[in-house]
Amino acid sequence: MLHLFHQTATTPENNPHYTVLLDDLERTKRELEHVYSAFSNVTDPDLIDAYIYQLNSAQLRYRFLLNSVKEYK
Repeated sequence: MLHLFHQTATTPENNPHYTVLLDDLERTKRELEHVYSAFSNVTDPDLIDAYIYQLNSAQLRYRFLLNSVKEYK
């Protein structure tokens, strides 16, 4: 049946894209926690640089995902 004039109320929780965004956000949060922990335990200058790049990458990804989740609300 066609629903030309009937709008179904879709909540963000029912949207599969929203669910994927939340999963990615949670995974990125765990990655940030891991990288912060590893960064605080290294002393080698090369490893410090590597963890700084990983932190920057994860922080940018987290910010992007957070903004994407906020757009659904």
